[in-house]
Amino acid sequence: MKALDLANKKVFSTVLKLTLPAMLAQFVSVLYSIVDRMYVGNIEGTGDIALTALGVCAPVATLLTSFGNLVGLGGAPLFAMALGEDDMPKAKKILANALVMLLGLAVVTMTLTFALAKPLLMTFGASTATYSYARQYLLIYTAGTLFSVVSTGLNQFIIAQGYSGIGMATTLIGAVANIALDPLFIFTFNMGVGGAALATIISQFLSFVFVIVFLFLKGTKCRLSFGGYDVKTILRIFKMGISPFIIVATDSIIIIASNICLKAYGGDDADMWISSLTVVQAFLSIITMPMLGISTGSQPVISFNYGARNADLIKRGEKCILGMCIAFASIMFALSFVVAKPFVSLFTDNERISQYSVWGIRIFMIGIIPLAFQYAFVDGMTAMGQPQFAIVLSLTRKLVLYLGATLLLPRLWGAQAVFYAEPIADIGAAVLSTTVFLIFFPKILKNRCNSDKVKTESSYNPNSSIDVAQDNPEQKENSSICETTSESENKNNVL
Repeated sequence: MKALDLANKKVFSTVLKLTLPAMLAQFVSVLYSIVDRMYVGNIEGTGDIALTALGVCAPVATLLTSFGNLVGLGGAPLFAMALGEDDMPKAKKILANALVMLLGLAVVTMTLTFALAKPLLMTFGASTATYSYARQYLLIYTAGTLFSVVSTGLNQFIIAQGYSGIGMATTLIGAVANIALDPLFIFTFNMGVGGAALATIISQFLSFVFVIVFLFLKGTKCRLSFGGYDVKTILRIFKMGISPFIIVATDSIIIIASNICLKAYGGDDADMWISSLTVVQAFLSIITMPMLGISTGSQPVISFNYGARNADLIKRGEKCILGMCIAFASIMFALSFVVAKPFVSLFTDNERISQYSVWGIRIFMIGIIPLAFQYAFVDGMTAMGQPQFAIVLSLTRKLVLYLGATLLLPRLWGAQAVFYAEPIADIGAAVLSTTVFLIFFPKILKNRCNSDKVKTESSYNPNSSIDVAQDNPEQKENSSICETTSESENKNNVL
């Protein structure tokens, strides 16, 4: 059980070893919802209605998962920075506080969801025909919130230590179990949508057990411990996690707004439009979740070297991450023209739903390549401890561009115009995030280098004629890297 060397100068190799398992893990995690929708859509007699019900539940399920990302993707960069600074007590303290946050958030969100189930579902687009199915799925799914939130959050701390393979295994265990249990509960036991939800929470429980056991193993670099709880650490994790939380949580807001608009402007075809959007979003998640695996899975490289003040490896790492995101998005864009129709057929045999779903996928793909820039740059900012940029960029894309287009377009051109909000938000956000990154990235590196110089000067012993930086080869190397970075900034060589 060997962790990756995050300070390895072969940056591309390290990024690849982190991102490939992360991509696969995210892809497999998508199977949780896709397999549920696929099987549910094929329930004889009620498949189309049940599929629409799952679309109504999707915002709640997404929101519950986002609390795991709030702590996991917020705490893991801080955790990796502490490891980069070789401060193990600090790393253990961050991990211990993260566990407390995850447990608390899981209990609160689970309680609120149970209490507000009916108004939530009716607000999110449930109709008289779909409400009973949506309620059955949601109540069972919510019972497993603790397993989902804790396993999702703590798995990021496993990856941050360089155990990318273990992080992938966490997700694989749950996904394989879900794929195996879904047909058993849905069809063999004739439990319908309730069976799909039960299969999911059993799968999440298995992932939860695996994560907890691994973090207590003696061979783990930084093991889970108890104690050292303080509000300051919790607030730091919260501040860092706001951006990834917004990215995931606002997906719920977008889905809710989309469902409401489709219900309001879709007339008698409202349920059909919601079913189509459910399928389209499932296809989109096959692209965005693995791409998120690239941008967040590689964060330990950026965060560790930020903690170690190695500007050169940060720049090279960001280049690799951006290149991989663009390459993956481009490949998936090309494949979408071939696989869209076969993909849709997995969910429904209804000709109208199939037709509009394929059309919707084509529309969603318009901005998928520009979206690669948004993912790489926003998560890169977060990895360097700059959540303020990531928060503004994420909010702008989701709540200004996407939500604004979702609410405005159907008023002008009808229900189908809702689908155009995705490419509008993707392209607009890509332009904005790229501009912000090119302006502020060199300044962030320069500030980090300056803090390194301050640290060196404060370590200088006035009673000695030998500077600490001269006596410490590693410190000397970092100073050299900072000087190189400053020179490259003068040449406007951002990356």
